[in-house]
Amino acid sequence: MNTTQKIISSHLVDGKIKPGEEIAVTIDQTLLQDATGTVAMLEFESLGVPRVKVKRATVYVDHNMLQTGFENPDDHLFLQTMAAKYGAYFSRPGNGISHQAALERLDVPGQTMLGADSHTPQAGAMAMLAIGAGGFEITAAMAGEPYRLKMPMIVLVKLIGKLRPWVSAKDVILELLRRYTVSGGIGKIFEYGGPGLAELNVPQRSTIANMGAELGLTSTVFPSDEQTKRFLKAQKREKDFTPLKADSESDYDEVIELNLSDLEPLVAQPHSPDNVVPVQKIAGTALRQVAVGSSVNSSFMDLMTVAKIIEGKRVDSRLHMTISPGSRQVLVMATQAGGMAALFRAGVRGLEVACGPCIGMGMAPPSGGNSLRTFNRNFPGRSGTADDMVYLCSPEIAAASAIAGEIADPRKLGNPPKVELPEEFYIDDSGFLPPADDPAKVEVIRGPNIQPLPKVPSLVDTLQGPVLIKLKDNISTDEILPAGAKILPLRSNIPAIAEYVFGYVDKTFPARAKQKGPGFIVARKNYGQGSSREHAAIAPMYLGVRAVIAVTFARIHQDNLVNFGILPLRFVEPEKYDQIDQDDQLVISGILDGLRNGKNIKLRNQSKNFETDLTYELTSRQKQILLNGGLAGLLKSNK
Repeated sequence: MNTTQKIISSHLVDGKIKPGEEIAVTIDQTLLQDATGTVAMLEFESLGVPRVKVKRATVYVDHNMLQTGFENPDDHLFLQTMAAKYGAYFSRPGNGISHQAALERLDVPGQTMLGADSHTPQAGAMAMLAIGAGGFEITAAMAGEPYRLKMPMIVLVKLIGKLRPWVSAKDVILELLRRYTVSGGIGKIFEYGGPGLAELNVPQRSTIANMGAELGLTSTVFPSDEQTKRFLKAQKREKDFTPLKADSESDYDEVIELNLSDLEPLVAQPHSPDNVVPVQKIAGTALRQVAVGSSVNSSFMDLMTVAKIIEGKRVDSRLHMTISPGSRQVLVMATQAGGMAALFRAGVRGLEVACGPCIGMGMAPPSGGNSLRTFNRNFPGRSGTADDMVYLCSPEIAAASAIAGEIADPRKLGNPPKVELPEEFYIDDSGFLPPADDPAKVEVIRGPNIQPLPKVPSLVDTLQGPVLIKLKDNISTDEILPAGAKILPLRSNIPAIAEYVFGYVDKTFPARAKQKGPGFIVARKNYGQGSSREHAAIAPMYLGVRAVIAVTFARIHQDNLVNFGILPLRFVEPEKYDQIDQDDQLVISGILDGLRNGKNIKLRNQSKNFETDLTYELTSRQKQILLNGGLAGLLKSNK
């Protein structure tokens, strides 16, 4: 077996490890964060389960850190008391961005993890099968349910050669995005191997695993080898090491060969992580902003690389530069090593340990100003500025460009700095608060921003209504429901946050949906790419969206639509997309019979007077979820 198959087989409770087959796996760890966690904890509470049933559940505060009003601090207190009462660990604000803190202190080779964050697969750098999902799926896992999914294809990415000077792990994943696009990994797991793997340490692997989410992958898996052992020893976690690698005769559904020696420094241009070009092609592009950090490229090695490049120089006066450490461990160590002082002397602004600008929490770029970031996403408006122009790059390119005042090729700086993986990391786990020994004594504190979850409508055989909005390819969850400092604090208040649905696409949508609904959304390929935030499904449901008709869907968002009773329907004839317009009156019929008996569902466009068939790609469990009025209905019916 290959590495992925070994992990799945040791956790398999139902199904066969064959691509396309529905499988169920037990979950060892769950991850919630404050942008997704409040709703998820409300969902968990509604199930009536007294204590979480996984080996370890952790709730992080790392997204909504700007306490400009009562909403965020109230929600943090709610999460802290809910975690204490129901048996989860609570990672305090400032302790770490979930994926970086987990990599350092909690990720264990061979385990499974389900996280309400699309970048959860970063834990694959530690030979875990880590999958991002909507909050309700994590809630179900916390309640003891196995996670069910269609078995993905397993693709071997065979690395050969060696990275040249100034080329980094970020360029590896950007090259794969250039080749395969943001939808090229849908229904797949990338497993890395080959002789070139030996030189990539765990922080470098984590960069690649994190941004596998941008390919649409279900997960990314690295082996547990000498690099893993070295990292765990430095973290004083040798006991967590287990060797785990593919057998020599293991099979894969597909093999990709990537020669590291052929790679060069790359940049993803606006407005997609797959719009990748060599840095030399766009060198000289003016910049107003450079930002380093977020869940990717925020490790000690990343920050020290930037510090050593910038040391003794100055950030160009035409731009501002910020740094966001990935964890308190990173911040302390970079400070002790003199890296933070070097950055500050160069004019870099230090931000707190948080996702920060990556999720639109501060550091929004100026209107029309280009922003160069070491982050993982550059979808339109995600930064907090509606007309943003965000470029993605490696820490090396970010540092060189900050000095130059424009996008710059770092190879012109001479020899690159040498930053080695520490033999010993600074250890302080006091930021992880354990659950209460006596949960009965814990009072759950609820601020006024915590509102009850809206009821999921029952599924009916015929739906009728208008097309509320028509969209194109690759619509992201940031476009469906924007993030940022103004909107995300409303995450616990669905009626309030629903007023911002499609805020960057069509600000009239909420009012029109309430006036004309129930109705439908029509889109093309890869609808719902990006974040795992289930608010992008709950809020449209609240506004009256009953179905989304698209050519294809992103995996996590389709799951979220199903969990909240919205039908994710697909065109049997994709060209019919062109024959439907906004405000067309549609009738969708034969829904119940179609789901129960595996039949197509009928669509009639009354405005254009034609009919066509719709289909779906749903597991048997997802069909049951829809027929039971959402995931909550199914879980309660199984009690």
